Amino acid sequence: MALRLYNTLSGKIEEFHPLQNNEVRMYACGPTVYDYGHIGNFRTFVAVDILRRFLLQTGFRVRHVMNITDVDDKIIRNSAQAGLSVKAYTAKYEKAFLEDSSTLNIEQPLLARATDHIEEMARFVAELEKKGFAYRTEDGSYYFRIAKFPSYGKLSKKDFAGMEDGARVDVDEYEKDNARDFALWKAPKPGEAFWESPIGPGRPGWHIECSAMSMHELGETFDLHAGGEDLIFPHHENEIAQSEALTGKPFVHFWFHARFLLVEGEKMSKSAGNFFTLRDLALRGYKPSAIRLLLASVPYRHQLNFTFDGLKQMASNVEKLRNFQLRLKTGQFPSGSADSKLASETVERMTSALNDDLNTAQAQAAIFEMVRKANVAIDNGQMKKDDVAPLLAALEKFDEIFAVLRDDDAPKMKAILEWAKAEGREKDVSQELLESVGVQSLSDADIEAKIAAMEAARRARNFQASDAIRAELTSAGLLVEITKDGVRWRRK
Repeated sequence: MALRLYNTLSGKIEEFHPLQNNEVRMYACGPTVYDYGHIGNFRTFVAVDILRRFLLQTGFRVRHVMNITDVDDKIIRNSAQAGLSVKAYTAKYEKAFLEDSSTLNIEQPLLARATDHIEEMARFVAELEKKGFAYRTEDGSYYFRIAKFPSYGKLSKKDFAGMEDGARVDVDEYEKDNARDFALWKAPKPGEAFWESPIGPGRPGWHIECSAMSMHELGETFDLHAGGEDLIFPHHENEIAQSEALTGKPFVHFWFHARFLLVEGEKMSKSAGNFFTLRDLALRGYKPSAIRLLLASVPYRHQLNFTFDGLKQMASNVEKLRNFQLRLKTGQFPSGSADSKLASETVERMTSALNDDLNTAQAQAAIFEMVRKANVAIDNGQMKKDDVAPLLAALEKFDEIFAVLRDDDAPKMKAILEWAKAEGREKDVSQELLESVGVQSLSDADIEAKIAAMEAARRARNFQASDAIRAELTSAGLLVEITKDGVRWRRK
């Protein structure tokens, strides 16, 4: 079964095939690095990461480019207010974004920074002017003439027949139905940062940045462009107009857009008090693995209601997966095979679900059904040795996409704790976060020594001493299980 994706451009689900050979050339709109990324941003980035991982898993080669918008209206304004250069101001937030992405196990694509491509953006604008699609104003700014591009609106499906010819909008972001000639190049206002270029001093508009960088990295026509649903109009609509005006060719074959999320049933906003960055959640003690699994729990085109009860459930689900993996790896099972189809059927269900427009909910349901059935078999003494490897392989197949099995939450949260101390946010550090990083104080050798002492106490029937050691390990953030095959432990 081939991958089928919803294409925003056509408005329907279509079978996805790369334009050239087996290589997928994809571009994803990345962060505007003027602040820390919030969980709504990361819902989109996780969705794109899952798409990338599934493409790779199914045998495609992937050239994945993501922009870093390090110059736009907000950045110019904020850097000036902070008394910093644009580069100095954005460096902090770019670093934070890449750290947060790594925390969520998002694989890093090729990065393209807007400030590294200023000259080619200026040349792009100059070519549009030569073709009659752009015009220069008295202050030295350049605008795209929408009336010259009759198919404007084909992505957003908006009707702009009655728009006012020649009306301009100068800001990068504007009202959803406000179709006006948009800025390609902005002449500097007094005191603003600017760059010298072949078309004069200034800086690129937001929309031209992505067109210039994506075409530079992937060619004039490429396979897939991704982003959040808020970018459909005006950003992606404008990308299409200026790119196709320049080349006369189709810009992108597939457009992939992730839905917004709600927080506890409401639109996320600072004024509502429900606006959270990844770091805000980590300071409350929520683990990155649980956050990632929740962000991927609902298919990308469906609205996700992000709740704290949901986070707790996802933390429990991650524990179920990790405990099951540990149980398989450490259990003693008799020879033979009892159920040779459970693992293969699960992999087939997961793959089928993801081929169906990345249905992550059904893929997760498949793996948890496998875990439930296999645990029942183990409890009933029906698990056989030959069944173990296929089940572990199915877990690995799942984790190639969802990336939550690796037992690395504690060091990630320790890094966030250190960040909080450096930023003066100690008051925001929860007891749950402190407990989650407490496990780092014990090395594997320390833990093994304590486990050996606990087992020795149990053999000597000194259960008070055994229980005390187990309580100590538990309080340090370890999961300790006493089974008929011996003691199993792992870091939570």
